[in-house]
Amino acid sequence: MKLIDKGDVLTVTEVKELGANNSDAFRDEVKAVLPNGFRTIEIDLSQTSFIDSCGLGALIAIYKYATGQNGSVAVRLLNPLPPVQQIFELTRLHRMFEIVRRDPA
Repeated sequence: MKLIDKGDVLTVTEVKELGANNSDAFRDEVKAVLPNGFRTIEIDLSQTSFIDSCGLGALIAIYKYATGQNGSVAVRLLNPLPPVQQIFELTRLHRMFEIVRRDPA
C-alpha cells in the first residue's frame, strides 16, 4: 500500500488485498495521516483482487472517521474490479461510498 499526498487529496494505491490479514494496518495507516488537512480521500481499488468483511469494516471505519472530522472529508473508491464492485453492490455499500471510474493517470 502506498499513501500519496496531493495537497488536499490523500490517494491510497497499490492495495492488492483487503482482508483479515491486513485490514487493521490499512485502517490505522490511513487514519494516522487524516488529521493533515485532507479534504478528499481516494482509495484506488484497481489492483484489489480480494476484499472480505474485515476489509469492508476497515473502509467503513475510515469513512466514519473521515466524515466525522471538522466538516466532512469526501471518501472516493476508484476503479474497483468487477468482483469487488459486486461485493459493494451485494452489501449495498455502493450507496455509502462514492465509487468513481477514472482512467489511470
